Amino acid sequence: VQLVESGGGSVPPGGSLRLSCAGSGFTFSRYFMSWHRQAPGKERELVASITSAGDRSNYAESVKGRFTISRDNAKNTVYLQMNNLKPEDTAVYYCKAVGLANYWGQGTQVSVSS
Repeated sequence: VQLVESGGGSVPPGGSLRLSCAGSGFTFSRYFMSWHRQAPGKERELVASITSAGDRSNYAESVKGRFTISRDNAKNTVYLQMNNLKPEDTAVYYCKAVGLANYWGQGTQVSVSS
């Protein structure tokens, strides 16, 4: 089983990034997917989640209106579009698959600074 995140990087405030998380080794379309983040010295927190069919999603209050989670089950991939990024969005971002078992990716760094 693998979850591989990509798309992280460094951007100025107000910038955008699109994270991708590709899954393999499990039936991706049957799993609820979520994005989490962990900033230095802080606990890991849930950012956004999406149902297995992609018909419902939820967001942390801090990212509502700026981030969008989506998925393409044909590509076994979940995305996180992040717009209007703020310095407080700086963190390592992880994707998670939730189903019969839970799986985590290795994380991708997002840095927002001027």
